[in-house]
Amino acid sequence: MSLVDIALSWQKTEAARETRRRRVSPFDHPIVGIVFPLALFAAWEILVRAGIVGGRLMPPPSKILSTVYALAASGDLTTHVGATLRRVTIGFAFGSLAGTALGALTGYSKLLARLLDPTLQALRAIPSIAWVPLFILWFGIFEASKVALIAVGVFFPVYLGVYGAVTGVDRRIVEVGRVFRLSGFELIRLILLPAVLPDFILALRAGLGLGWMFVVAAEFMGASEGLGYLLVDGQQLGKPDQILAAILIFAVVGKATDSLLLIASAPFLRWRDSHASRI
Repeated sequence: MSLVDIALSWQKTEAARETRRRRVSPFDHPIVGIVFPLALFAAWEILVRAGIVGGRLMPPPSKILSTVYALAASGDLTTHVGATLRRVTIGFAFGSLAGTALGALTGYSKLLARLLDPTLQALRAIPSIAWVPLFILWFGIFEASKVALIAVGVFFPVYLGVYGAVTGVDRRIVEVGRVFRLSGFELIRLILLPAVLPDFILALRAGLGLGWMFVVAAEFMGASEGLGYLLVDGQQLGKPDQILAAILIFAVVGKATDSLLLIASAPFLRWRDSHASRI
């Protein structure tokens, strides 16, 4: 038996022992993640019903859920969630594609990094609200301006994540690829892409989160439907239950899209033997 076979056999034995040592805990189930918000809602409900906290400006969860149910029963919930989800999806697609392309190019080429990165970093410092009047002048108050604002919000975290991931690839790994005379395409496919993929997924998640934040500012620009419209309508009509219901729906739908992104990316990250996969 060769030394390689002995090493592999020892590694498999240690992995099996570690698996046996690990005890199955009830806290391993994903549903544990909802325990904290449920406890928070229960405490909130108790405080309001006991009169410790006023329920006029901070309605209890039961009132908020009844508002959500009323929106769902009337069909307005589907309309508003669908409009917001459509805008975020289109803006995320455009922003992530542009951020990925420019991040990869500037990370791979020192010349492009010197030319483009300073300008992009300066644009990244511009507040999101500052783009609103410009986009209204360019695109009007219709869908194009809203999607453009969301795309801007998604672009910068994706660009920064991809740029940092590409420039952070270990030089020695690239040198190994060149020793094996890999072509440029093979070097990207076999070495650079697997190296940057975990950071790329993280950048997409950050971009998606900012997309959900930017959609609120986008829907303040004269929208007649969407969750942002529900927020404005609730503020103008003095309905705190509607405002909190919209915030709750934002949280649920945003978390759902983040989970879908994680599920979609999981098959591409199975090769990793990370610390998180062992706990």
